[in-house]
Amino acid sequence: MTVLVIDGHGGKLGRTLVENIISNFPNVNLMVVGTNSAATTNMMKGGATKAATGENPVVVGCRKADIIVGPLGIAIADSLMGEISPAMANAVASSRGKRVLIPMNLCDTYVAGVTGSSTAIVGDAINQIRRIMEGESHDI
Repeated sequence: MTVLVIDGHGGKLGRTLVENIISNFPNVNLMVVGTNSAATTNMMKGGATKAATGENPVVVGCRKADIIVGPLGIAIADSLMGEISPAMANAVASSRGKRVLIPMNLCDTYVAGVTGSSTAIVGDAINQIRRIMEGESHDI
């Protein structure tokens, strides 16, 4: 199973996701794509070995991924302070892969009901990835 993590800005959330995915699923085929080099570098510091930066790697990665993980903004054109192009958002939204998106109230997007800590949200995301890998997730 191939898991693609996409992140922007400084890659802090992406790095946290990478560390959690590697520790929970050590044999997963993990790819990361940063919208900028800082995000990519930070995710690599979290343990990712397959990494790329920019729009085309997002588009190509979304075609190959079974699971796409990242902040909610990766599916919204012009989000993450403009780092997500319409092509990137479309690639995420139209991918055959399952999406596990982390809700965040940033960059002019308010997600109602999001009050939990990022640690709890990342933990929930990891549990959802586990359910998908085990074939138990039919609700997404």
